[in-house]
Amino acid sequence: MRIHNFISKPVQSLKGEITVPGDKSISHRSIIFGSIAKGTTIINGFLDGEDCMATLKAFQSMGVTIEGPDEQQVVIYGVGKHGLKKPEKVIDCGNSGTSMRLLAGLLAAQTFDSQLTGDESLLKRPMLRVSKPLTQMGADITTLDGKPPITIRGGKKLKGIHYVMPEASAQVKSCLLLAGLYAEGETLITETGISRDHTELMLKYFSYPIQKKDNTLIINSASECQGTEIFVPGDISSAAFFIVAATIVPGSDVIIRNVGINPTRTGIIHILLEMGANITLLNQRQLGEEWVADLCVKYAPLKGIDIGAKMVPLAIDEFPAIFIAAACAQGRTTLHGASELRFKESDRIATMVDGLNRLGIYAEALEDGAMIEGGVIQGGTVESKGDHRIAMSFAIAGAVANEPVTIKNCVNVATSFPLFKETARELQLQIEETVENVQ
Repeated sequence: MRIHNFISKPVQSLKGEITVPGDKSISHRSIIFGSIAKGTTIINGFLDGEDCMATLKAFQSMGVTIEGPDEQQVVIYGVGKHGLKKPEKVIDCGNSGTSMRLLAGLLAAQTFDSQLTGDESLLKRPMLRVSKPLTQMGADITTLDGKPPITIRGGKKLKGIHYVMPEASAQVKSCLLLAGLYAEGETLITETGISRDHTELMLKYFSYPIQKKDNTLIINSASECQGTEIFVPGDISSAAFFIVAATIVPGSDVIIRNVGINPTRTGIIHILLEMGANITLLNQRQLGEEWVADLCVKYAPLKGIDIGAKMVPLAIDEFPAIFIAAACAQGRTTLHGASELRFKESDRIATMVDGLNRLGIYAEALEDGAMIEGGVIQGGTVESKGDHRIAMSFAIAGAVANEPVTIKNCVNVATSFPLFKETARELQLQIEETVENVQ
C-alpha cells in the first residue's frame, strides 16, 4: 500500500498573487441543477476535484450527456426534471458527503430504485439527518444503522412537509429542497440558524421559483429548471489555507483573486479580523447571483478570542485552518457550538487537537469545540486521518514551525484542491509530497 505524505518546511515570507479552484459547493449544485434542467447549461470555473467529479459521474450514469471538464468548463445537456434514467450500478459518491446527501433528496423522488455508497470515510458519516425527513415526505429510504450505503426504492409519491431544521445544515436543507421539486403541495423548510444558501441562489440561476418568508423557504413542484450559463467563483474554503498562511508568516503580502464572498461563507474572514488579521476585500462584484472579491492579506500579529457559536455555520469547513491561526495567536482561543466538526471526513476536533499537541501547542478537545493556547509551533509528524482540510492546514503550519512538519496520509487533498502544492509554491511555500510503501 502506498501512502502519500506532505513535508512542509519553514519559510521567510509569502509574496504574490494566486487564484484558487472553483467553489466546491457551487460546482456540485451546478451539475445537479444543470442535469435536471431543460436545455443546455454551461459551467465555467468548475472544480474538477474528486468530490465534484463523483457528482458529475453520477448523472452521467443516469443518462445525462455531460462534456468536460475541459479547462474547468463543463457543458450539460439537461434531461428535464423527469428525464433521469435508472443507473446500471450503485452510485459511488467517493469521499463526498455533499454528493450523497443531495442525491438522496433527488433520487427519493424518482421512479427507479437506486443505491448510494462511498469510500471508507463516507461510510462512517451520519445519514439519518436526511433519511428521516425524506421518510416523512413519503420516501422509501433505508440506511445501515443510520450510515451509508443508502438504498432508495423509487416510484413513491412525495408530499410536501413543513420541516423545522434541528441544526444549521446546508446539505440537509438542499436535500429537502431537491425532494420538494417533485413533492405534492408545498415544501416548507424553517431554518433555526444560518447555513450556506448556494442552493437557493442556484434555483434563481435556473429560473425556478422559491420563496423566503422570514426564516422559512417555500418551494413546490409546479415549475421546471431552465438551462443557463454559470460562472463559479473561487472557493473561500480553499483560499482559507492561504489567508491563514499570509496572516501568520511575518512579512507576507498576498492577493487571492476572484474568491466567492457569499455572506453565509465568510465566517473565517470575520473570525480572523477579530483576532487582528489584516485582510482587505478589493474589487467586490457579482458573478450571477454570487458575490466575489479579490482578497489582499498581509501579515499581522493575532490575539486569541472566544469564537461565538453564531460564527460556526459560517466557517464550518475552515476551522482546521482557523485552529492553525489560533496556535500562532497570543493568548487563548476557545470554540464552542461546533460538534458538527466531529462528523466530517474525520473527527476534526480530535484530529486537529492531537496534531497541535504533537507540534508543541497546548490544545484541549471539548465536546463541541476546542481550547487552544497560542505558542510556537515545533517540527514533528502529524496524522491527517485522510482528511483533506486537515492535511492542508498542517501543511500551512509547517511554514511557521521551527523545523519541518510531516503530514501523513494526504492523498485526499485531490478531493477539493488537486493543485494545492503547485498553488502553494507560487507563494514560495515549501511543501513536498513523498510516497512511502507500507505493508
